[in-house]
Amino acid sequence: MRTTRRQFVGSSRANGTILIVTIWVVLVLAGLALVFARSMRVAAIVSTNQVASVEAECIAAGACQYITSELAANATDSSALEQDVPWESLQVGKGYFWVLRSNLEDDSEFDYGLTDEAGKINLNSASLEMLLKLPGMTAELAASIIDWRDEDSDVSTGGAEDEYYLLLSEPYNCKNAEFETVDEVLLVKGASEELLHGEDTNLNGLLDDNENDGDNSEPADNRNGRLDGGFYEYVTVYSVEANTDSEGNERIYLNDASARTTLQTALQEVVKEERALEIMNNVPISPSYGSVMDFYFRSGLTMEEFVQLADRLTTSEEETLPGLVNVNTASKEVLLCLPGLEETDVDALLSYRESHDDLDSIAWVANVLDREKATAVGNYITVRSLQYSADIICLSGNGRAYKRYKAVFDTQGGTPQIVYWKSLTRFGWPLEYEIVEALRKGEPITDAMIGMR
Repeated sequence: MRTTRRQFVGSSRANGTILIVTIWVVLVLAGLALVFARSMRVAAIVSTNQVASVEAECIAAGACQYITSELAANATDSSALEQDVPWESLQVGKGYFWVLRSNLEDDSEFDYGLTDEAGKINLNSASLEMLLKLPGMTAELAASIIDWRDEDSDVSTGGAEDEYYLLLSEPYNCKNAEFETVDEVLLVKGASEELLHGEDTNLNGLLDDNENDGDNSEPADNRNGRLDGGFYEYVTVYSVEANTDSEGNERIYLNDASARTTLQTALQEVVKEERALEIMNNVPISPSYGSVMDFYFRSGLTMEEFVQLADRLTTSEEETLPGLVNVNTASKEVLLCLPGLEETDVDALLSYRESHDDLDSIAWVANVLDREKATAVGNYITVRSLQYSADIICLSGNGRAYKRYKAVFDTQGGTPQIVYWKSLTRFGWPLEYEIVEALRKGEPITDAMIGMR
């Protein structure tokens, strides 16, 4: 009896041990299953995000093809790029892309489209006086920009050459060559992100909440209800055009005495022979014109005659003309940088171009400015645009990944070419977050989301 009892007790203990071991095994297996399931879930999410990232990259490639196609199709009518071509919420596969640009007239609304690089001040060709007129520019930085790009080692007043840069904690030489990108200006003495970008830290041209809350969050701002964006949107290094007319023909160099016959022939194509001789009588044997505008006023041409001739004339012997400002597209801030112009002059130019369509040559400027001011700006202006930049924002169809790139397209030579490409993804999502949330929920993007504040 005792033996049987002991056997029962021993058997019960053995069964209890097995039960406990079994429970532990089940718990371990369950834990392993949970860990495995979590690992699989994380791997699935990572895989999904990687696929979404690749999708966003492909959308960026599609956006570039779209932009290239539109530039080629509207090569002779750049106004169509503004009026007829859509630039926001364009679908590629299941994803979307936007071509964003800063709204320089209203920092409470998004603006979309290509940015005309000829509508900016070129850091490689602008004079010191022009640089000083840029919003937020300092005298030290303007002088240092001149020293950075010139070929000599002479230090401008307030500027810097090798002596300054080689004493920095991470030394480097003064370049003494042209800027290759706008961001390169951050290497120059006196430059900073604050001066370049101002309060617009995400470069979307919009006054976001964190850019209007004082010191509550980055960036530090003055909380004045206005986006102070630095000079980034007003400068370029890409604007350049050939010194030829719109047909690609060599222009008539007005300051060449031997070009009198060619000039007279050109005049006779526009006016009668007697009128051409009358005009030529006003052209000196050894001409010295400061600009094409100067020739217009001194030759006695009528405005109608000048409109037909302006594009065929030049006072420069250079084959290319860098940094000319397109008076048809430049902002008020850029036009104010032109030599001798005051705010009333710029307002008059803006008013004229908004109400007229006859803007095919620089001749219209002479209808607005007086002789002295028109002559002064004559060598700094154009009505051509050959380089365009695009702020391309791409979002995958499931809203899980986005990419943002800055690209510059050069249309010289016929086929548009990408001459600059840089990721801006680090600046963060620049549009409304409702767009991302809608795609993640599988909902369509609406017009209200695009313009939502």
